[in-house]
Amino acid sequence: MVDGSAAAGESSKTLDRGIRLLELLLASDAPGDAAGLTITQLAAGLEVGRPVVYRLVATLEQHRLVVRREGGRIRLGAGLTRLAAGAVPVIQAEALPVLRRLADSCGATAHLTIAEGDQALALVVVEPTWTDVHVAYRSGARHPLTQGAAGRAILAGRDGRFDLVATDGELQSGAHGLACPLQTSAFPAPALDASVGVVSLEPLSTEVGPRLLAAARTLGELLR
Repeated sequence: MVDGSAAAGESSKTLDRGIRLLELLLASDAPGDAAGLTITQLAAGLEVGRPVVYRLVATLEQHRLVVRREGGRIRLGAGLTRLAAGAVPVIQAEALPVLRRLADSCGATAHLTIAEGDQALALVVVEPTWTDVHVAYRSGARHPLTQGAAGRAILAGRDGRFDLVATDGELQSGAHGLACPLQTSAFPAPALDASVGVVSLEPLSTEVGPRLLAAARTLGELLR
């Protein structure tokens, strides 16, 4: 007879390795023939034997989460796109009320921005309801991670820095941006590589920072 707790532990370990394998492939993203990792590289990254990696890859291939290219390199598969597309509406629904409160309390356009490759993608944008003039910013807008408060905050979060990041006029002349990475009550940070921010045509008051940090913690806990 198989012990139930032992079986559950083994299943959890296998799932953990599968997720870590996907994360290794994501971190190794590169163009052309250099894309992906070999079985040997994955085994080293997971600190397991090659037979374990072969079994993981075979299972993930069945679900189109990875593909095996000529030369033996393993790459992320198209099946991840379907999973990601299904997650977007959930993220948007969770973020919308938090951003609405933030936008109206600050009188500035609020946004949840995620990393997509080397680009910052505005996933959810909410404009304040009571101001006469505010920054027109649309969902789906992109810019380099190295520009603008939102992108810089994402990069700061990757380095373990969860403070406010401010910019002036980097993406739009005369606009003032303030952002911070998503946060949780305990390290590690949320799985979503993202930041929360506000942008305004007027200088932001000192009250905005604490409100922004509170919104980042709220969303970090909701999306962890």
